[in-house]
Amino acid sequence: MSSDDKSTGDRLVLDLLDKATVRKRARMVAIGGVMVALAFGAIVGLIGGRWPGVIAALIVAVPVVLLAMSEARRTMWLEGTRVSVRAFGTRTVDLATADALDLLVTDLRGARTVGLFVRGGKKAINIALSMYAGTGGRELGIYQLRRLADSLAARGDTPGLVFSELLVAQLRAEARGLAAAERPLYRLGSLAPAGRMAQKLHPEAVSKFVTSLD
Repeated sequence: MSSDDKSTGDRLVLDLLDKATVRKRARMVAIGGVMVALAFGAIVGLIGGRWPGVIAALIVAVPVVLLAMSEARRTMWLEGTRVSVRAFGTRTVDLATADALDLLVTDLRGARTVGLFVRGGKKAINIALSMYAGTGGRELGIYQLRRLADSLAARGDTPGLVFSELLVAQLRAEARGLAAAERPLYRLGSLAPAGRMAQKLHPEAVSKFVTSLD
């Protein structure tokens, strides 16, 4: 259920999904975007002529293709307490000095992803911790969660300690062999109302939930 642990020296990969799966999903997004663009371009072309149709198709297709390429290239890693994500460029946020920590739940195509959203230095990164569909899913590996928990605990403030304890509780649940639906990340993600693509859980709700854990 957990993703593979991969590290190079002090650099620990935080990618929730393997590269083959990510590239397949990106390819499907690109293909879908191109098909929609061609249909839209054909409609505009019937009304305004050939070149307006071509331009309209490009306006729709190019952003979608670039987004798919970005997702296919995207990789994330933890080095010390610094989290970095790279696609076309690289963004880095230090967990030790991040300005804000939030729990972000995204709901897309029947899969609910629970992530740690960190902001610092005018940059933001969403670290996907787990992804669930039905009663199963995928989670970051034990070593990744342990390193993240340690980095958050080292902050010494309330938000850092709350999220650190949440990840430690997740590790305990996995060690006890609990099913996905009984694990903290799944249960916390289930608190988010359905029907929204992305939403942050209120910090007080997260803190109250973590306090209630064994």
